[in-house]
Amino acid sequence: DVQSWTTATKQSLCLMWQKVKVHLMLSMTFLVAVFWYCRRLYSFLAQLLKRWSNYLQRKLIRNLSVRTEVDLLGYSAREWKGETKQAKHMREAYEELFWSYHIKYLRQVRRDNYCVLRAVLFQIFSQGIPFPSWMKERDILKLPEKLLYSQGCNWIQQYSFGPERYMGPNAFGKLRKCMETLKTNWTEISATKDHEERGNMCNTLFSDESKEHKLYEAIKFIMLYEVVEAYEQMKNREEPIHNLFSLLLARDSSSDPLSFMMNHLNSIGDSICLDQVELSLLGYLLEVKIRVYRLQRFNTEDFQVNYPDEYRREWNEISLLTEDDRYYQIPLF
Repeated sequence: DVQSWTTATKQSLCLMWQKVKVHLMLSMTFLVAVFWYCRRLYSFLAQLLKRWSNYLQRKLIRNLSVRTEVDLLGYSAREWKGETKQAKHMREAYEELFWSYHIKYLRQVRRDNYCVLRAVLFQIFSQGIPFPSWMKERDILKLPEKLLYSQGCNWIQQYSFGPERYMGPNAFGKLRKCMETLKTNWTEISATKDHEERGNMCNTLFSDESKEHKLYEAIKFIMLYEVVEAYEQMKNREEPIHNLFSLLLARDSSSDPLSFMMNHLNSIGDSICLDQVELSLLGYLLEVKIRVYRLQRFNTEDFQVNYPDEYRREWNEISLLTEDDRYYQIPLF
């Protein structure tokens, strides 16, 4: 009986093991299949994410109006090949910057008629330079309203926003949006202390063409507003005005604020860039010393010029590099 019971038990255990073994094999096969599927899915998603990241990166680089830094001498060799007199002159100028001024890299700026405004604002934002002192004392959002209503400048309706033609009654509302964009972004970026984070914010901002143009139009309007105030002071013989305004208003093409707007400001961003008088005015209003290396003037006293030529010691300094006084790059020391 004991032997019979032992044999029966062994047979039962064998049958149970066979069933369990089958289930285990099926379970293992299922787990292997799931693992293989998950691995393939992970690989597929990783490749998809990589492609999407590369696409976004290419798109960002393509839209970025201020490119990443490149080697100065490498850029010079690519741009000025050959043995013409001009090519040799430019290569020598770049070598002078490299060896004597310790400029090792440059950032290329999109070549359009906002170029100089873009190069200046990008450096102000990327360096975290705060609002100029006079902007801290006024609400710049109210400047369009003050110019239109308090000072009766109805001709502001003829203001042009770069490539966009006259907006008529809509000019006032659009100017206010431009001022809001400038104030919001300047405040946010200058308050960011981390250099890398601030750089990422600048890259995002300067890859958005619509926001960029609003920044530049806001700066143009601030220039106009200050010219109006200086003109009123001069006309009413109040406190003396800065010689920059005297120089600007002495020109036949900008003898008053309206002619300054119609003959100069309206075309900036569309068909012309800032000239040297306006670049000095820009530096004065933003309270920055703009140092420009003019490569076409290499070996002359005008090779390195400051705008404005008179500035305060506490002002921050930014640098520009130009080959033709029209398009500007950003030198990096």
